[in-house]
Amino acid sequence: MQELFGDDCSAPLAAKVLLDGRDDMVFDYAIPRGMAEHVKRGCRVTVPLRGGQATGTVLAVAEPEPQLGGKLRPLTKLVDEAPIISSVLLDLAEWAARYYAVSVEQMIRCIIPEAVRQERHDEKTRKVVHLESWPDDDTLNKINARAPRQASILRYLHNLPEHRAFLADLGGTPALNPARALQQRGFVRISEEAIHRDPAGNEQFAATTPLELNPEQQAALDRINEASDAGSTQPLLLQGVTGSGKTEVYLQAAARAMARGRGVLILVPEISLTPQTMARFKGRFADTPEAVAILHSAMSDGERFDEWHAIRRGKARIAIGPRSAVFAPVQQLGLIIVDEEHDPSYKQENTPRYHGRDLAVLRARMEGATIVLGSATPSLESLYNAQTGKYSLLRMDHRADGQRLPLTRVLDMRTEPKDKRYQGILSERLRMAIDQRLQRGEQVILFLNRRGFARSLQCPDCGHVVTCEHCSMPMTYHITENRLICHICGYRAVVPHACPECHSRGILLEGCGTQKVEAILRRGFPQARLQRVDADVAVRKNALRDILAAFRAHRIDILLGTQMISKGLDFPGVTLVGVLNADIGLNLPDPRAAERTFQLLTQVAGRAGRGDLAGEVIIQTYSPQAAAIQFARRHDTDGFAENELGLRREFQYPPFTHMAVLTVRSVQEELARFSLETLHKRLEAALPPHVQISPPIPSPIAKSYGQFRYQCTLSSPSARSIADTCSRVLADMNFGDEIVATLDIDAYTFS
Repeated sequence: MQELFGDDCSAPLAAKVLLDGRDDMVFDYAIPRGMAEHVKRGCRVTVPLRGGQATGTVLAVAEPEPQLGGKLRPLTKLVDEAPIISSVLLDLAEWAARYYAVSVEQMIRCIIPEAVRQERHDEKTRKVVHLESWPDDDTLNKINARAPRQASILRYLHNLPEHRAFLADLGGTPALNPARALQQRGFVRISEEAIHRDPAGNEQFAATTPLELNPEQQAALDRINEASDAGSTQPLLLQGVTGSGKTEVYLQAAARAMARGRGVLILVPEISLTPQTMARFKGRFADTPEAVAILHSAMSDGERFDEWHAIRRGKARIAIGPRSAVFAPVQQLGLIIVDEEHDPSYKQENTPRYHGRDLAVLRARMEGATIVLGSATPSLESLYNAQTGKYSLLRMDHRADGQRLPLTRVLDMRTEPKDKRYQGILSERLRMAIDQRLQRGEQVILFLNRRGFARSLQCPDCGHVVTCEHCSMPMTYHITENRLICHICGYRAVVPHACPECHSRGILLEGCGTQKVEAILRRGFPQARLQRVDADVAVRKNALRDILAAFRAHRIDILLGTQMISKGLDFPGVTLVGVLNADIGLNLPDPRAAERTFQLLTQVAGRAGRGDLAGEVIIQTYSPQAAAIQFARRHDTDGFAENELGLRREFQYPPFTHMAVLTVRSVQEELARFSLETLHKRLEAALPPHVQISPPIPSPIAKSYGQFRYQCTLSSPSARSIADTCSRVLADMNFGDEIVATLDIDAYTFS
């Protein structure tokens, strides 16, 4: 940290500084001569502002504008001795800010975690006592007679192989004064040692060695290595069926990149997949486990601080994490891997609404790195890019162990007899299949993408549905808390004993969630070791990791869960996967509804039969004729893509156009509606001819967090045209605090 002393402000250079805050506040400041060689683009600095001090990031260093002369105020100090953001990441932030129509400051917040920005989590240290010299017998006897505690410390250190110990091992704070007395006499030395707050804790990872690759795996690895050797930044789309061994290809590609002195970035779609990926990479690089770091929002601030700095300093050469890890400060980045690249979780749902996969592709190009996008069910955008030559396609069409893909059956629940014991949730065929697996000691995964006990509370007399006070959504009953909970805003309410409208006591719980299925399964299979996995269970830190470890160790027979268990997990003991309701999400007013359903079904089906035993998948549905379900039954990604791309082309949906959703919200419904109508009229006049805009309508979720929501959709071959025009018109509108307008470029949800 470099302080500014003196009044030497006649610096030949000026720094453009983006101040921390909600808005893009950029000011020029003079660089004092004593700091000139240290202030660079990406540095964090402290500057004077309105009689106080503010912190910001240097965006550029250049000669000051001539008219400013010597009027610029000087920087106060450097927060860090070296730039904390690389030039590439700054360029990425500026590009993303314009593309997604957000401020540069919002993107900078993504690049630098809050714990690093606020400087509240400096390195944690502990005192270490080193034995410097051993006294002769006479001196030791005198020390023992006068200060037995000091003699005890000397003997303890002398008996240790490294002749050093943490102060805590010597008795903690009470041992500090005796140790200092020994230091004054030259017998010991006390130092400070940094403690790395490891999110993996004391977990041990079994060392692994590279596996022999089959021809498809080897061909994919060779293509990746060839691209890396040639310095090619053309994205490689690795389309490999579930169980084809994509992870082993990733591991060997990462090892080669590391051997060439390059850094590696691994993106996974969800935090739930981070522990498994981390275990595989730490096991493969067991000789240098500190080379693997993880970054995600579920870590403590101290853990994120230490892992981020370990990556930035080059101590950790491999960074693993969800979409936010795309900004990890990996040094000499040579390889980026985006696993499950199709997953909607890569799209951020709140501002800034960036797409982690797309920014990874851009970062690879900026850094000259090789990027691999892997999936069994690639997104239609990526498949289209491969068809048009923008991406290079690699295929692995067979499972690595030679096993066949699981047999998939589709059951029409409209024709299934209803058994009162299972309340229409479990078909007789699925119940018998579960029973057979339990008798054989095999494992079962049951999938239902809806948590809670019942999806709504409805009165059969008047039809009233209990909805959230703050959102226009039915509240879900959670039996474990005996409360109605809104899955939008989290509002909780007591379960009414009578209808709030007509006071009928016949009010009923409708639908089912994972909690209700769990209760039914415990009654139907009392001997089974059952575990539910959803957002309610995974609230405790490391809860999901512990559950999956127990399932892998075969201490759980049936794993019931939501989409948290639908992808990327490898359990050789699973021979049966049951999808309890394949229709959830299929009929939503969303251009990607069929694609998401197909991907989800194919991914969860891929959890079966990954070991020596054959797998079976049973899909329960009320829409067996749906194309997404039929293509998923056949594991036919190519057929689904051809069919769906034909429909997308006809209706001009992505990837043949860019779509954006403009939403206006306010606590006053009329104000929200009127504001969007006014905004819509101005946009119609300002938008280029190739940009289409829909009429303003209430959002599918018309009220959320107490605010009424209205929206319109824009589409164009150019996302930049939408962003630039909307940004300009929104700035001219100058909405007050009562109105919030958001623009979601390349929207993934339309609610």
